[in-house]
Amino acid sequence: MTTSSEQVRGWLSGRLPTDWFDGGPDITIDRDEIVVVGTIPAPEYAKDASEAERSAADKGRIKQFREDTREQRIEIARELEYKTGRKVAWGVECGDTRRIFTSLSAPVMTRLRQPERQILDTLVDAGVARSRSDALGWCVRLVGQHSESWLGELRDAMAKVDEVRKAGPAA
Repeated sequence: MTTSSEQVRGWLSGRLPTDWFDGGPDITIDRDEIVVVGTIPAPEYAKDASEAERSAADKGRIKQFREDTREQRIEIARELEYKTGRKVAWGVECGDTRRIFTSLSAPVMTRLRQPERQILDTLVDAGVARSRSDALGWCVRLVGQHSESWLGELRDAMAKVDEVRKAGPAA
């Protein structure tokens, strides 16, 4: 199975039609899923177009791309899923709009003590979340927003550890 990020990126750069995206796609890979997001050309806007008009035009262009490429995206995703054992999700950016078409929602099992459960229950009771699961997802997104630089440094450090392991003696 092809699992390294470099192999996946290389395979996709050779497999994706060259006219789909402006530049190479943004590829995010985790244990479960590969998300491929490319930038497509924005439609021509009128000089005096409002923000709402621009947003609607971007959404229309995204819908057109999604429909026009559906069969090919499915075929490419099936090939990549077979090679990697991961699901493939697609998305595009157009103008100021970013849209992910499909994305895996993976259940995550965790054990929480009463103080942590009370936090989730408070979010549910306040109407911030529909369920404990939704509340936990909300908390994770909030931490991600406020800790992005720290998480980036941590990911960089983990990548360096992987490089050192690969350069070391064979096991």
